[in-house]
This record gives sequence, structure tokens and C-alpha cells, in this order.
Amino acid sequence: MKLNQIENGFELFYKQKSILCHTTQHPAFFVGIGEEKIASYRGNFQIEDRIIERLPLKYSTIKENTIYLSYDEKTPFQLKIQISPRSDRDLILTIQSMNPSLNRFWLRLVADENEKVWGGGEQMSYFNMKGRHFPLWTSEPGVGRDKTTEITFLSDKYHKAGGDYYHTNYPQPTFISSQHYACHINSTAYSEFDFRHTDYHELHSWEIPKSIEIYTGDTFLTIVEKLSLRFGRQPKLPEWIYNGVILGLKGGEKNSFSRLDNARAKGVPVAGIWCEDWAGVRQTSFGKRLFWDWKWNPKRYPNLAKKIKQLKQQNIRFLAYVSPYLCDDGELFPIAKEKGLFALNAQKEVALVDFGEFYCGVLDFTNPKTREWFKQEIIQKNMLDLGVSGWMADFGEYLPTDDLYLANGMDAKIMHNAWPPLWARVNAEAVEERALTGEILFFMRAGFTGSQQYCPMLWAGDQCVDFSRHDGLNTVICGALSSGLLGNAYHHSDIGGYTSLFGHRRTKEVFERWVDMAAFTPMMRTHEGNRPDENFQFDQDSSTIAHLARMTKIYCHLVPYLKSLVDEAYTKGYPVQRPLFVHFEQDINTYDIQDQYMYGAELLVAPVHKQGVTEWRVYLPSGETWISVWTAQEIQGGQTITVPAPIGKPPLFYRKNSQWTDLFAAIADIS
Repeated sequence: MKLNQIENGFELFYKQKSILCHTTQHPAFFVGIGEEKIASYRGNFQIEDRIIERLPLKYSTIKENTIYLSYDEKTPFQLKIQISPRSDRDLILTIQSMNPSLNRFWLRLVADENEKVWGGGEQMSYFNMKGRHFPLWTSEPGVGRDKTTEITFLSDKYHKAGGDYYHTNYPQPTFISSQHYACHINSTAYSEFDFRHTDYHELHSWEIPKSIEIYTGDTFLTIVEKLSLRFGRQPKLPEWIYNGVILGLKGGEKNSFSRLDNARAKGVPVAGIWCEDWAGVRQTSFGKRLFWDWKWNPKRYPNLAKKIKQLKQQNIRFLAYVSPYLCDDGELFPIAKEKGLFALNAQKEVALVDFGEFYCGVLDFTNPKTREWFKQEIIQKNMLDLGVSGWMADFGEYLPTDDLYLANGMDAKIMHNAWPPLWARVNAEAVEERALTGEILFFMRAGFTGSQQYCPMLWAGDQCVDFSRHDGLNTVICGALSSGLLGNAYHHSDIGGYTSLFGHRRTKEVFERWVDMAAFTPMMRTHEGNRPDENFQFDQDSSTIAHLARMTKIYCHLVPYLKSLVDEAYTKGYPVQRPLFVHFEQDINTYDIQDQYMYGAELLVAPVHKQGVTEWRVYLPSGETWISVWTAQEIQGGQTITVPAPIGKPPLFYRKNSQWTDLFAAIADIS
């Protein structure tokens, strides 16, 4: 990578290709002043920005390794940029504002007409981001996420919760270009990545960022490896996770454990039972919600401590649920209030957030006392001491931005995106302090830059219980691929989806197709959904429970291979689920594929994500001979084929010369 001074500016090159070009006639840097308006409702945000001033920094001068930028030759310098090579391949541009009134920043990077870009955190709708605009702000992703659909319209109308293609629990201002470089904006402020222009990418931030980071590599996997080091790597998965599926059940002690016993009796390999209602439930118009008072509810689970010990002796783990809020009608709320552990509003009272017919206080994790109390009293005492082996660490996106005062004194608009990694850190430290890292597994949906080093398992959040284009089964594949490129090695989803509203109900077909995909992810976990009584469940008929048993056996059969992928994740940061192009860079046809993935380097998975189909079109990358798992047929790569795709036999192919040939070939014999 080289930074060259040119006439009237400078240019950043990598492999003879321009990444950044700044001249008087075509400036790459802009600064300005803006006034934002942010309205929030139950984790959904309406964001408006009034730009008061936006000016190009046309004039530049370079002194040694420092760039000075100003409006023209007569005005003072507005930005000072220190160039710090990390190596001959990577560069950090550290930015210092010389004008404290500036709160808007724009950067234009050189774009190529045929370029592809991926990343942006966990993007659920579009893997290749080229041609679209992406606001990056952690929030509820929305229901439907497609303004042309009825469910999105109704969700917007009644709950302000329809969402759009760019809404995500886990945004991140980082992208990878097909030009073999990655760019990261080091800021937690609201930002936007705009890839709609032919000749430039425009990156926008609501503050002058600390730095711009550029990483390059001869291969995409080299870049992924660098990013995973930058953002932090997860520990290896615990051994117990490989024993089978985690059954999500929330019907109280008698119902949950009897259904667990029934599943095992029907041959389902079970690694754990996840009872998110361990702390109690409340009924709302949305459905059954949890009682957010994070301690064991003996009325709902009277013999839980004893049962957890018994299950562990059978090598089955118990998992729970927790969030970074406390309901104002629970027993823990007044304790935390008296200790001063909540964020405050303008009246210096506890800041309450509406979560849908109940209110919660925001635990202020910028306060060291809050972090220590939550780690010791909630996670360690109420959960780990009970024998819990994992949990859903839910939410983290709801931090309000108006009239919210935090202990660290920072603006809530800057802390909003920083909140998910802070929440993850509290969980990770609580586990580490008990020397249980790599043994306890918590999973999260919310994220931002740095979540990777604290969150051991990403979860795709709340999808609709359907095959919809922007909020159904296929979106979790896209989410796994986009987030995986940025250092999130492990990804999974609620089998069958979660959200059921306005007459949408989970069907047997949706559930079974989801199982087909989940068998080829790092973790299998079912979920009853927000309205369990109205939706199809895994044990509703004998054929579905038999199907779950068989596909879970396939997951367990592949454990030796999965463990090798976990080793790669630990040592190199490679995700378990990978875009096709990272292993087939020479095949440009793989660059836009977002509904197939490589399970490691050797196995290609193409999940069926449409209703009522019996065949499926699959693209097999060029330069390889592929073997169908189900028919043993050899097929030359570089073509799209149509294959039979009944439930229980998702399109699955492996490399002919794979060292795992015997393991893969034996999948077809599992019953």
C-alpha cells in the first residue's frame, strides 16, 4: 500500500489500484455541522438529520506522515490526519479535528463499476451492498422489513415496527471490497455507508471519527483473518454443544421437562434445554413475554436446582435468559434503584423504557458499580451458582438518546452503538471471573464493533415464521455470511423463526426446512416463538420429531469436521459458515450468492427457503468436481444445476478430493 503526493492532492494505492484519491477538483473529505432528531419507540428509531453546513476540504498539504486539510489556502486547517502504517499492507489514518464545532464527516473512497462490497455488520437482506444505502444504527430490525408487504404495513401502522432492509440488531461501520481491501470507521456515532454511486463510496459519520483503518490482503481469507484479530476472536465452543440440539421450551417445569423426556425417547440427541421463562412470564398483546426480574422463579420451576444437577449428570445442560434491563414491578428494581445503578432522565429519576405494556429501568453499564453488581448478583449468583450453562443475553439495542444521563458523562447518541459490546463485556467478564470461558455459552443478537471479542455466539434475532424475502429463513444465511466476514465465527438462528403477528403462523414445512439448514450451522436451537400455542412446534406430530432426530444426528455425525472448523476459527478467525467466494475467488459468479454457503472449505450447503418446492437450483463453483451427498453423483463445477430437494435432503455437495470424503458420504446413510 502506498500513499503518493500528487498535483493538488494525494492518492492511496494498493496493487496499482486507487483506493482513495483527494484533489482540489475532486475532494474526498468533507466536514460540516448537523442537527439530528431521533425518536424511539420500543427499540425502533426514526432518525432525521438537518445538515446546516457541508463543506469540502479542498486544500491539502502533507508534511512527513501528516496530512492537513482545509477549505482553501487562506483558512485554518480543519483536520489533521496522521498516517500510521501497521505494515506494508495496512494503514491507519488517525484524525484530529481542529474545529470543535464540527460534528459531521464524509469520506469518499474510489469505487469501480464492477466492484462488490460486503459487511456492514450483520446484514439480513443484501449481502453485496453495492448499489444501496445503509444507515448503521443498532435497533430492532423490524417485522417484515419490506414496505411492499402487508405484515410490514400493519407492523408500521400499529407498532411503528415494520422496519426496512437496512435495519439490523448488529450494524458495524466496516466493509470488505472485491478490490481486496477492508475499510473500518473507528467511531460509535450514527453512520451511513452509501454505495449507490458509480465512481465513489461515501462514508458518513455524526462525529469526526477517531481513525480510518485500511486492511489489505492477497486473498479474502487473509483480510478476514486480519479483521478477526482487530476486533477479537471467540473462544472455542464448549464440548457439550456437540451432543445435539438445544430445545427451547417455556412452559414451566412440568411441561418443559416432560417434553424434553419425550424428545429423547423419540431419538432426538439433546445437548441442552433452554427455558427462557426460568424467571417467570407475563402476558401481553404481542404474546407471552418474560418477567424481567433475573432470578429463578420457584413457582414456575419449583425443583429447578435439583433438576439442573440431574440433567448435567446425563450430559444435558440447562440454559436461561437475561437482558440488561429490570422491570419496574420486579423485586430487583428497588434494590438497583437504591444503589444508584440505573441511567437517569432529565428529572434525575430512573430512565424507564417501554418494552411493550411493561416498563424497565436501563442498567447503566458505564458505571463500574453497576457492572460489578450485575456480574456478581445476577450472572454469577443467580445463574452460574444455580448451575446454568448458558443463556440468551438478549437486547442491547434500546438505549434511548434523549434525556438520558450516563455515569461516564458521554452523550447517549455516541453510547447507543457502543452499548451492545458493553453488554457483551459484562457477560464475558462474569464468566471469565469464574474461570468458565469456553465452558459457558451465552448468545446475543445485538452487536457493534468489538462485540466479537466478548460474544462467543451470535444469534440472528427475531425472524418471521415464514419464507419471506426480507424477514424469513433465507435472511439468516445472509446474516451469517455478512457478520462472519467481520470476525463473528459462530452464528445460529431460532429454528422455525420467532415472530408471529397478524395471522402469520409457523407451519410444519417452515419448521422442517429450518431444521434442514440448522444441521449445518455451529449450533442447533429451537424456539417456540412469541405465540407458542398458535404455532407449529417440533413435537406436534411424529414425523416432525423424527425429522428433527435424524437431522440432529447428522449434525452430531459432522462433529469431527465441525471441531476442525472451530480450531480454524480459534487460530485464524475464519467463520464456520463462509461465502462461496472466499474459497473460489477466481469464480466471479460466486460474488453475489447469498443463499448458499460453504460449511468450512469442503462442504457446500444450499438451503431451500421457498414454500412448496420439490426441486432447487444450485450453483457449483468452477475449478472443482463436486459430489452430491444424497446421490453420490459427480458434477463438474462452474454451472447452475437443478436437483431434487425433498425435506430432509437439502442440496448438499462436497469436494471430490476432500480429506473428509468418508465422513460426508456417510451422511446419506443416517436414519
